Amino acid sequence: MIGNTLKSNEAIVDTLFSQIEKVIVSNKEKMAYQINNTLVTTYFNIGKIIVENEQNGNIRAEYGKEVLLKLSKKLTNKYGTGFSRSGLQNMRLFYSKYKKCQTLSGKLSWSHYCYLIYIDNDDERNFYEQECINSKWSVRELKRQIDSSLFQRLLLSEGNTNKKKVYELSKKGQTISTPNDILKEPYVFEFLGIKEEKPRLESSLEENLINHLSSFLMELGKGFMYVDNQIRITLDNSTHYYVDLVLYNKILRSYVLIDLKMNDMKPEYVGQMNMYINYYNKEIRDEFDNETIGIILCTGKKEVTMEYALGGLSNRLFTSTYTYYIPDKEQLINEVEKVLNETKRDDI
Repeated sequence: MIGNTLKSNEAIVDTLFSQIEKVIVSNKEKMAYQINNTLVTTYFNIGKIIVENEQNGNIRAEYGKEVLLKLSKKLTNKYGTGFSRSGLQNMRLFYSKYKKCQTLSGKLSWSHYCYLIYIDNDDERNFYEQECINSKWSVRELKRQIDSSLFQRLLLSEGNTNKKKVYELSKKGQTISTPNDILKEPYVFEFLGIKEEKPRLESSLEENLINHLSSFLMELGKGFMYVDNQIRITLDNSTHYYVDLVLYNKILRSYVLIDLKMNDMKPEYVGQMNMYINYYNKEIRDEFDNETIGIILCTGKKEVTMEYALGGLSNRLFTSTYTYYIPDKEQLINEVEKVLNETKRDDI
């Protein structure tokens, strides 16, 4: 009888604990949201005061640095950290870039905004802001994506960048509805720490990517799940082939086959990947899966060769390049602007 009573008490305690825990967790999240919102709004209004005083001529440009330095010391002495001169400059820039407090997202921290405010192009900044919200990027991930020029890489992967694509990215972030939407040009594997000039084997690259699976999937983009590597395909009961990496994209509901190459694109790579796709479409995918996607990753590709190698294929087969280091941002920006200018000329 006593044992039953003890068990009954334990059950009651467990129930109470579970209910109370939900209240604590829920309120913690609300408090964190409110604190973050208040902090962002406070810094926005401080930036507004500084900018408006500059515009009214109360703070002259030649004395601006000295004024901010003295203001920083006075605020820090009374209110503690968070009011350094660079911090005040960030608040000033924050207001200058956003202007309207209503446009700010309560889902992003001040640390997120400290990176976003240094992006000059409005479309690009809006894109990263939307992606932070949609993909729940940490500050570290935001920094990496900005450094690796994700915005420019997504535009270049289209091959026919236009105003509509720029507009969609800036308003919605990256949306995935077709296989084209998952491609980047180039893919960046700087997290492997490999020196560009050091020769590698394909098996070594594959092993490194698997060892850094979390970073690799993040670089690939939304919806990717790892299935396996070196998947054997046997044809005619005697010939064996091996797919380097097999993934699944839950947004597109498709298997994604990746072939890693350590050199420039060759036409024969297309034939082999096309065979893999046909096999997966017929033998592996279920009735609820969409058609298999194949991506050949190589170090470089020539436009004319690609045109003839991929021409006439009905399968979802794509090629892209990869690099071991963060690309030159200015070069990517110039490439995007070049494509945009060509598109404008075609529209005239």
